[in-house]
Amino acid sequence: MSGNLTQILGVGSLSNDTTQVINQPLKQSAAEKEMVEFISVVLADTEDTWKQLFQAKGKHYQEPKLVLFRTKVKSACGFGSAQMGPFYCPADKKVYIDLSFYDDLKDRYKAPGDFAQAYVIAHEIGHHVQNLLGTSTKVHKAKQSSNKVKANQLSVMLELQADCYAGIWANQANRSRQILETGDIEEALMAASAIGDDRLQKQSQGYVNPDSFTHGSSEQRVRWFKTGLNKGTMGDCNTFSSQAL
Repeated sequence: MSGNLTQILGVGSLSNDTTQVINQPLKQSAAEKEMVEFISVVLADTEDTWKQLFQAKGKHYQEPKLVLFRTKVKSACGFGSAQMGPFYCPADKKVYIDLSFYDDLKDRYKAPGDFAQAYVIAHEIGHHVQNLLGTSTKVHKAKQSSNKVKANQLSVMLELQADCYAGIWANQANRSRQILETGDIEEALMAASAIGDDRLQKQSQGYVNPDSFTHGSSEQRVRWFKTGLNKGTMGDCNTFSSQAL
């Protein structure tokens, strides 16, 4: 993306009550202010998309809260740290974005670009959608009665579905607002590939253990994001009944 996704989606503002910035002031640099505005704009666009999709199914979309932080933050799911990266907490329906993760995405994982950043936000919103639909609760209960390997498999299914939901957002946003430019999909796919379990395990321990995956391999994450992007329907994102993840 050439840097104009904010202009395409519309001007965002942090004055609404859906966004909360922790540890104020942050760096207050021009780059950080631009990043905060960008995140707010993408969040607002995901809300427009999911409101329409929920309404089409006769459901109400409850907007999540967004919390931006650096270093560490307290949530209803416990403490979050920079090492965790972005996360969603079902207990308080908040998306937590550590701004330093975007630095890592660019420098450590070699996945720069604003559409790569948008993908990360859309993935966490995917978890919010799962929470509203009751999917998260079902998976949590199923994991409690499963062995570790099966529990990890359920986690992978949940994460891959969130990747697919992120693809749905990109599909819908591009259909209505033509946000995609040359190279944008590659940015998102590079981000999805960079944070696959197999790649991270290879980097950290030198070998890969599929039974310990909790988010899915790079190939799986890319493929499910593309499924949502290309097909654009929630029914195509049912990772729990898929013959092959």
